[in-house]
Amino acid sequence: MIRVGTRGSKLALAQSGMIADEIARLTGERVELVEIKTTGDGTTVPVAQLGVGVFVNQLRDALEREEIDIAVHSYKDLPTAQPEHLVVSVPPRADPRDVLIASDGRTLSDLGPGARIGTGSPRRIAQLNALGRGFECVPIRGNIDTRIGRVGDDLDGVILAAAGIKRIGRQAEITEYLDPLVMLPAPAQGALAVECRKADMTSARISSKLNDRYAQAAVAAERALLQRLEAGCSAPVAALADVAEGASPGEVDLYLRGAVGAEDGSVIERLSTTAALPDTGDAGADELAARAAAVGRALAEDLLEAGAEQLLKLDPSSRRLLMERT
Repeated sequence: MIRVGTRGSKLALAQSGMIADEIARLTGERVELVEIKTTGDGTTVPVAQLGVGVFVNQLRDALEREEIDIAVHSYKDLPTAQPEHLVVSVPPRADPRDVLIASDGRTLSDLGPGARIGTGSPRRIAQLNALGRGFECVPIRGNIDTRIGRVGDDLDGVILAAAGIKRIGRQAEITEYLDPLVMLPAPAQGALAVECRKADMTSARISSKLNDRYAQAAVAAERALLQRLEAGCSAPVAALADVAEGASPGEVDLYLRGAVGAEDGSVIERLSTTAALPDTGDAGADELAARAAAVGRALAEDLLEAGAEQLLKLDPSSRRLLMERT
């Protein structure tokens, strides 16, 4: 039997169940979901105040105590520093975009000044304010059902991650998929992380079968950018990488966009870059990810030089750490 650790939320159970089903299909083994409560569960305290790893640490503790064989995380919940004794695989990525769910089927362009939009994400708040539409951003926490339930009550709309909405089957309520040109997503949004002990060769082999090297490379680029900017940084940060088969044999094309902004929307620094990277197939997935990460760090340096460094030096009382959850 293979024990898969998961948080107990509706979304976590849905996405962990998908992974468990795939493991069972690949191995023919019986798979059991083991629910583990994390520090971030059951609290209304803003995630930015709870700190990094609050949805991850207890799952990792269970891995280290060998109470579970594999842990499933939303990748954007993971701290950027990866423990050497744990290894992560990245299944094919879901839609990374943000979406709007608004009353009466409205889109952002239908909402006027004063419209109340629920989100506690500094990244989303900065980009909404940068539109100059006079929206009121209302801090909101809770599970997806709770957030959507406030639409048409005290909120005109909420912004959430498309992947989470689809994984719990509520995509019919989406009123607009937000173009990344308007709302660049969080690094690793839509990606799952399947984590196991490196020393557990059986679980490591199983998780490696789930890995998609293009998704792994995209997430590596985005998180490398975030890691470089998090050195003393608590400004809103966004990143999205597209990785696809290149025009030349043995190459993949990487297109990476990154942004850092002031939460009031007064300044948004946006840059992008492209790179052609060598691709040696699944056997070279880690090398491809390492090269993609180098591109992410380079774009972060460009953002700093373009003015993002000034945003990172804002007084701490006016900054918050970007760690939103859906």
